[in-house]
Parts: sequence; structure tokens; C-alpha cells
Amino acid sequence: MNQSRPKIKRSRRLGIPLTPKCVRYFERRPFPPGDHGRARSKDSDYKVRLVEKQRLKAQYDVAEGQLRRAFDRALRRPGKTGEELVIDLETRLDALVLRAGFARTIYQARQAVTHRHVTVNGRRVDRPSARLRPGDRIAIAERSRTKTPFVVAAAGAHAPQRPAPYLDVELSGLTARLTRLPARGEVPVICDEQLVVEHYSR
Repeated sequence: MNQSRPKIKRSRRLGIPLTPKCVRYFERRPFPPGDHGRARSKDSDYKVRLVEKQRLKAQYDVAEGQLRRAFDRALRRPGKTGEELVIDLETRLDALVLRAGFARTIYQARQAVTHRHVTVNGRRVDRPSARLRPGDRIAIAERSRTKTPFVVAAAGAHAPQRPAPYLDVELSGLTARLTRLPARGEVPVICDEQLVVEHYSR
């Protein structure tokens, strides 16, 4: 079975392409899967909030419990809860590996971390959910840099069109530093985070 098929269907259901490979499928059929995908009735308010939460979960590839804990942390911070939620998710190690251009998708970034190819401040870290703070340095471990996926990454194959302004990246050396916390407007996720806040607050 083609492993990309579930992600294509999920992309269409959520209204966003989840991987580069999904983009051309999504552009060709930008409506939900199923016989009635083109002509569905207006969604309820609950459904709209639920889909927005699912979109956020999908873009960071996190489980429900992980998103809920991130929301609880955001709730305790002084800023706007929705913005704090996105910032919390964006400072996950796997998300920053992706933004740095060391992986093609969030799924590859997670795999790179769990397979111990990534170091933080010189120490191997195998927990994708590890949160980084300004000043922390990410690198692909020395022994892993000759592996094909990282050779490709070092050549710039996965470099984002708009580099993350909160990361100082040296692609050729496969290193990056989180210079500061991101602002919500700088984070390239498609989500109305206020709807996610409303979903958890009801």
C-alpha cells in the first residue's frame, strides 16, 4: 500500500497539504474525500472547532494528550493563549529540526530525533517533544552526517522558502541555534488557534 495515501486523504479532509508530496493531489482535488465531498452541508460550530484542532495536531504530528498539555501550559502564560499554544508547539525539537531544513516533513524530523541522529547542546536527544529555549543549539550528530537523508539536507534540498527568523541555521554544517522565541506571525502553520482555545475551553 502507498504510505502517502492516508496523508493525502487526511490532507483533503483537513483542507491543508500535510507533506510536499500531498500538494499536487490536494491542488487537484481540494475537497474532502468521499462521494459527497464536494457538496457537504455547512458544518456545526463544534465541527469547525474540532477540525481546527485536528489541523494543528496534524501539522505538528502530536497526539491529543500532547496537545492538551501544551494548551494547559499556554493557559498559564501571560500572553494570548492561542499564540502561546503555537509557540509552545513550535519550540518542540522535531518542529525546529523541520524548520531548520534538516528534514523534509515533520514525520521525517520526528524519526531523525527518535533514531538519535540529533543533538541539543552537544548531547543526543531522542525525545521529539523536548522543548528548546533561546540559545539552545541543534545539530545532526557527527556520525549521522554521512547518511543520505542528511547529505541531501546539507545540500539545501529541504530548506524552507522562508527561513525561520528565530533560527540561525548553517545548513552545510547541519547546525542551528534557536536565537529567540518565535512570534505567532512567523510560524508557518495554517490554523485559527483561537478556535482551538474555544474547543478546549467549552
